[in-house]
Amino acid sequence: MTEEQQLDRRDWIAGLEKGLKVIEAFNDAHPRLTPSTAARRTGITRTAARRYLLTLEHLGYVQTDGTHFWLTPRILRLGWSYFDSAKVPRAVQPFLQRISMELGGSAFFAVLDEDEVVFVARNGNGRVQSLGFVLGARIAANLASAGIVLLACRPPEEVGRWLEGRKFVPYTPHSMTNVDDVRAVIQAARGNGYCILEQQLEQGRRGIAVPVRTRAGEVVGAISVSLSIGNETTQQALSRTLPVLREAEHALLALL
Repeated sequence: MTEEQQLDRRDWIAGLEKGLKVIEAFNDAHPRLTPSTAARRTGITRTAARRYLLTLEHLGYVQTDGTHFWLTPRILRLGWSYFDSAKVPRAVQPFLQRISMELGGSAFFAVLDEDEVVFVARNGNGRVQSLGFVLGARIAANLASAGIVLLACRPPEEVGRWLEGRKFVPYTPHSMTNVDDVRAVIQAARGNGYCILEQQLEQGRRGIAVPVRTRAGEVVGAISVSLSIGNETTQQALSRTLPVLREAEHALLALL
């Protein structure tokens, strides 16, 4: 969503950029790639794609049968380096444990990465697995209360550019697919300082989130909790949940 910072051409390593693009070309729709497919998905030549894939194989990050290439578990080292080195997810973890214990739901810390919200810390019961909210899970920002509250922390004109021409995929009969509806929810979160979403990704579930800031005012992520709707009204859920989230929000302000 933000403009890329300019980098001096003398400091730019084009090979690194292309190698990372080849890694990112693998996804659930393309778990195995030929050099030709990798070339199409990255915009580089087939010869270059093949060389990058063979280099990744040599380093142990991919395997091949001679025609197709696929990622190996070693690739997880790249992502786990973030979890091992990032300060904020470690600082947030005790608060997630407390939130989960007090509210009986699953608590998360998430960050915004372009169009998606990424869950980088969590605490809760095993049911969260059915939602796919494991560490490193990514979902469209509009489907998660954390995503909406983080969008609400961005300038309105930036959010407007993000919404322009966007198509939203419904996951439940309640999922918002209209740009104006999503804009209204973001505006409400901006005014309230929190977001509550119901049944956007899974029926019978609601999420409530608040932003997490440093003492300098920088937004570094959002804490959210996923709860079963059950017989609890929206207002009852807010009255029970929001003070607990606010307490964590304010405590983290003094630590970060």
